[in-house]
Amino acid sequence: MTDAAPAIFVALEQSGLGAAIRQSTWAYMTANVVHILALMAFAGAIAVMDLRMMGMFAATSPGYVLRIARRAAVVAFAGLVLSGLVLFTAEASHVVLNRVFQVKLGLIALGLANIVAFEVWVTPAVQALPPLTPLPDAARGIAAASLAIWFSVAACGRLIAYF
Repeated sequence: MTDAAPAIFVALEQSGLGAAIRQSTWAYMTANVVHILALMAFAGAIAVMDLRMMGMFAATSPGYVLRIARRAAVVAFAGLVLSGLVLFTAEASHVVLNRVFQVKLGLIALGLANIVAFEVWVTPAVQALPPLTPLPDAARGIAAASLAIWFSVAACGRLIAYF
């Protein structure tokens, strides 16, 4: 526990749930494995959508790719959030002060803002396009940013343990 952390995070870590996670033989380990598996599924779904928006898989309708991959990404993101909350609760007072964790949270916010931009400016323009139709330039830029942001989030997540 780190006393320098805001009281709410100290209280979260010291809660019954935090103690149960730390004392359990399986809870933290299971959450960690689920987090990694959800990360793989999320990264795969995001990569498929972004690569399609960057012009790959052109023989497939962009709307179809977005519909299918978006479902997988949403389920995987929910798994990331839930397992991440378990991992965070166990060590909240330490992790909240970790600079890499703070950067990760900022990147997640940026990634979510990028999704909003994509949904507002790109999805309406591409969802009804047939296969092999050129995509708008905005699709390529937002998709490239998405790949960079989400892979940076993953890298930060792995680096938290070392800082």
